[in-house]
Formats: sequence, C-alpha cells, structure tokens
Amino acid sequence: MAALTIRNLPDDVRDRLRVRAAQHGRSIEAEARAILTEACAEPAKMSLAEVQQWVDRLYANKKPKRVVEDLIAERRREARSDERESRRT
Repeated sequence: MAALTIRNLPDDVRDRLRVRAAQHGRSIEAEARAILTEACAEPAKMSLAEVQQWVDRLYANKKPKRVVEDLIAERRREARSDERESRRT
C-alpha cells in the first residue's frame, strides 16, 4: 500500500478533520483515508465521449506534436521557477 504525506495543511482543516474523525469513531488517518476513498470512488461526471469532445476543442488549433512540446516547455519553466525559489530560501 502507498503512503501519502500532506504538507501545509491549514490548522483549521486539521481541526475539522479531527472532529469529523471523532464523530465517526476513527483516527484522523482513517478518516482521511475514508474521505479520499469515497472521493475517488465517485463516478465520472463526464462520459468518455464528452471528455474526448472537450480535449478536441481544447487542442483544435494545435498539432499533437505542438501540444507535447508546449507541455514540456511549461514543465521546464516550472522547474526553473522552483529552482530559483529554492535558492532564495
């Protein structure tokens, strides 16, 4: 099984999670696991055909190769930004 660490969780969210866990007679970890399991079990709000139509509209004016190149360029910009940020601290 996988482990998940959640950083920068606001104190008020943690407190509400603690109350919710107590109401259900579970630990905070068990409550978070139940919430995530339930959220991921919800059926898709869009059909596969609707998703495909959305993707087609999104990329209508781009060639597939250009989409990939744009995503790679965006990730590289994010990495450079993250690197600059880490150097400041």
